[in-house]
Amino acid sequence: MDLVARMERLPKPGETVSGEFFQTISGGKGANQAVAAARLGARVSMIGRVGDDTFGVTLRKNLNSAGVDTNHVLDTPGVSSGVALIGVEQSGANAITVVPAANGRLTADDVRSFQDMIATASALIVQLETPIETVAAAIQIAQKNGVLTVLDPAPAPNEPLPRELMNVDIISPNQSEAEALTGVAVVDWESAKLAAQAIRKQGANAVVLKMGALGALVHAQDDSIHQFAACKVLEGEIVDTTAAGDAFTAALTVALCEGQSLKDAAQFGSLAGTFACTRFGAQPAMPTRDELKVWAEAHTAAQ
Repeated sequence: MDLVARMERLPKPGETVSGEFFQTISGGKGANQAVAAARLGARVSMIGRVGDDTFGVTLRKNLNSAGVDTNHVLDTPGVSSGVALIGVEQSGANAITVVPAANGRLTADDVRSFQDMIATASALIVQLETPIETVAAAIQIAQKNGVLTVLDPAPAPNEPLPRELMNVDIISPNQSEAEALTGVAVVDWESAKLAAQAIRKQGANAVVLKMGALGALVHAQDDSIHQFAACKVLEGEIVDTTAAGDAFTAALTVALCEGQSLKDAAQFGSLAGTFACTRFGAQPAMPTRDELKVWAEAHTAAQ
């Protein structure tokens, strides 16, 4: 559950600022991506855990309302649901503190008990808000059954990821996550290329590096590199960048499952990620296919 405070600007260390308003909004990277993929037309099941609190009830209800199958989301007695404390300033920039709680109780055995569902999927998207060994177990099952594997390495890892996590079909980090994985500060296209090359050397078949306002860079399995600018937005449209990366990763994966090329899928992901920045909150910002189409047409006409 995202506990979101909106303010003129984010506080500096030791400083207190007044907020403009407060909201509780369903979030969590995996849940955001599940909702985004479902709204874009995919049939989605989620594996995870919630606590035995009111947040858990609400999180499950909101996933169901978006069309996500939650039969594999487990209740965790005596533990709170995961929460994120999010500050959002008027520019749309944010600062986030995540408390895993029930998410940290998702085990490799939990995942293995659902291996039949993973084996019959078109794609598996994993993140780093659950334990590393749990993520590795899910990837192993998917790879054994020829399922497309997509890793969104967020939150940014504090130490090198094991090889079994890096050996996925696609890794899709943002700039800070790419730096955490490689030590390369990603500030422009050249540094993005260096970081993507380093990530591929660590085992990934392909890299889709999310560059925020700059756009995205694709380093494909055939060693080709593609870069494209971010979608244009109108003045004042960007209100909150929370979960933009989740919309990107979900849309990227949905497009790949539909047979689009990696480059085209990444462009579709960029479009969805940009759209998410025009709405406040995480899951409420995830677009439907029709909303994305109308928005893209309007912005193409305005350019």
